[in-house]
Amino acid sequence: MRVLYFSQDYTPHDYRFMSAMGEAGDEVHYLRLERRRNLESRPLPSGVDLVDWWGGTRRITWTDMPRLLFELRGLLGRLKPDLVHAGPIQRCALPISLLGFRPLVSMSWGSDLLADARRGAGKAAAAFTLGRSAVLIADCQAVRQAAIAMGMRKDRIVVFPWGVDLDHFRRIGPSRLRGNLGWEEAFVLLSTRAWEPIYGVDLVAEGFCRAARSDPRLRLLMLGGGSLEDMLHRKFDQEGVADRVHMAGQIDFDRLPEFYNAADLYLSASHTDGSSVSLLEAMACGLPALVSDIPGNREWVEPGKNGWWFTDGVVEELIDGIGQAAAHADLASLGKQGRLVAESRADWSRNAGKIRVAYRLALNGRDGGEA
Repeated sequence: MRVLYFSQDYTPHDYRFMSAMGEAGDEVHYLRLERRRNLESRPLPSGVDLVDWWGGTRRITWTDMPRLLFELRGLLGRLKPDLVHAGPIQRCALPISLLGFRPLVSMSWGSDLLADARRGAGKAAAAFTLGRSAVLIADCQAVRQAAIAMGMRKDRIVVFPWGVDLDHFRRIGPSRLRGNLGWEEAFVLLSTRAWEPIYGVDLVAEGFCRAARSDPRLRLLMLGGGSLEDMLHRKFDQEGVADRVHMAGQIDFDRLPEFYNAADLYLSASHTDGSSVSLLEAMACGLPALVSDIPGNREWVEPGKNGWWFTDGVVEELIDGIGQAAAHADLASLGKQGRLVAESRADWSRNAGKIRVAYRLALNGRDGGEA
């Protein structure tokens, strides 16, 4: 099957999807909408054709839409794909739907339907695109429900959590990183979300600074990068905790388990999410999680069993959660429960097969399925 895979930028998720397509025998042509920053250090999977085109080298704005549509029309005519697999909804799937190409397999990246489609142009664009999609791939029930509310047929939605590589992400014992940082006796919090407002990293910073005033054991590992970097540095400097925070930046995929294994608790204050892959990675590594109580997180974290919730945006509850975790007598048992959940529902080697379900449905009109 000849597949045109169209995504916003090259990320670890894109690498996994295209790898699975190639392993299934598909002829994969990769169309990258824009280039913002290096999110994935691994080269494209073997056999994937990176399409050389007008896009893929810079940020694309709405004013570029006429040129974008013109270029895409020419590419579709030249490549003649059997189907197009595109997402996020308003960025990549929308222009394909505007051109009337069929079959279109639209893939939600979570925030496109849970946040960007709440109102206005984002909602109209999502509804238009879903109405012209043969299938929607959704990574959680919250995304599925949002799509149904916008008119997407239930039997045209394939739900599966993107999952993780359970052999790569696992508990591997004491981490040398703690020793290198001099944090052997510390209680280490880990944040892996991009440093952008939508992911609540400002709340994580505020919560850590205030919790650290009363607990000298607390340390914070922050991975990633983004527009809030300068603000975060200023915050930690002003609060006098910069020496208790390690901002490691963007970490290669191969090294990620080292950081999960260096932590005692995973934190996410994200304001919107589907099935967060970083949360699943943390659970696979045996970390209990303290997360905002948004629908996507509630599908994975059960308070008192493998972690805790706090009300989205309420820093006082985040601080209380950090205190509860730091005082917990048996965090390891919560981490083990998280690993069991990951093994049962977040195994990428099993979940990736849902891509084929979506493709068969798009090409043959068979019923969709849920994970």
